[in-house]
Amino acid sequence: MTTTTYGTGTAPDLTAQEPILPAPRPGLYLVHRLGGITAHLTANQDTVQTMRALALTVLVAHGTDLETAESAQLVLSELIGNAVRACGEHVPLVVEIHRSRGVDAVVTVHDPLAGAGPRRTDTAPDSDEAESGRGLLLLDILAPGWTVKPSPIGKAIRCRIPAAG
Repeated sequence: MTTTTYGTGTAPDLTAQEPILPAPRPGLYLVHRLGGITAHLTANQDTVQTMRALALTVLVAHGTDLETAESAQLVLSELIGNAVRACGEHVPLVVEIHRSRGVDAVVTVHDPLAGAGPRRTDTAPDSDEAESGRGLLLLDILAPGWTVKPSPIGKAIRCRIPAAG
């Protein structure tokens, strides 16, 4: 929405600003990016909780519907949880969360473990014999076509969550 300023033209609606990000602190540094945020973090309970909350706030502020933003929040939790299981608590991560292609959400988590990506098994995720892999089913449902690629710091797992509806 725009408003006329003294009849000479238009100015952007200042209520549609970027959400205010928490100040940098040990283990968490956040920056705005087009349609979202990039976070450099050390994974621990505090930083993961902050990122979960920010994922929802930032995506909704950039026009993603609530259901898609909530799905992105679940995907983010799964990706960070996988990184912590693979690398250990306090693993350094780079997390990118942004809106793309209209109102789709994109979540990318970079971790330092280049050679170890998520692996699917032949065991059904709902089987009593399945030790892991349920999170991969969640990714397949919420972010079909997710990818794992090498990144300068290890690997990047990228998930596009299609807009609801």
